[in-house]
Amino acid sequence: MLALIDRNAERWALLVFYTMLVVTMAVEVIRREVFAYSSIWGEEVVRYAFIYLVWIGAASAVRERAHIRIDVLFALVSERGKALLYILGDLVMLVVAVLAVYWSYESVAVSWRFGSVSHGLRISLVWFLAAVPIGFALMIFRLIQSLVRDVADLRAGRPPYEGARLFD
Repeated sequence: MLALIDRNAERWALLVFYTMLVVTMAVEVIRREVFAYSSIWGEEVVRYAFIYLVWIGAASAVRERAHIRIDVLFALVSERGKALLYILGDLVMLVVAVLAVYWSYESVAVSWRFGSVSHGLRISLVWFLAAVPIGFALMIFRLIQSLVRDVADLRAGRPPYEGARLFD
C-alpha cells in the first residue's frame, strides 16, 4: 500500500487540482459568456488550484528527474561521475528546499496569527499560502529518496537513475 502511495500520490493530487482548475474555469467561462455573470470565487479557485498544481508538480518532477537540465556534462563523464553530479545537484537543491520551507513558513505563520482570509472564498489564506512549504517539503522528501537511491547505485556500481528523456 505504501509503495502504491509513493508511486502515485503526486499523480492523484495533480489530477484532483487539474480537474478542479479545468471544471471551474469552464463553468466560469460559460457563466460569463452565456449568462453575463461571473463570480469572484471562481477566479480564486482557479488561481489557488494552479498554485498547488505547480508545487506538487515540481515535487513530482524531482521524483522522476524531469526538471530541465543541461546534459552536456553528463555526456563527458563516466557513470560514476554522473552519479556524483546527480548527488551534488540533489544536495544543492536540498539546501534550497530547506531554506524555502523555512522562509515560506513565516508567511503562513503571519496569516495564521492575524486570521487573513481570501476575498472571494472567505477561507483562511493559510490553506493557500501553505502550498509553498508543502511543495518544498514534498521536494525534500523526494530529494532524500533520490539521494538514497543514488548513493546505493554508486556503491553498487550501477548507472544512476536518469529519469525518462523527453527527446532522444
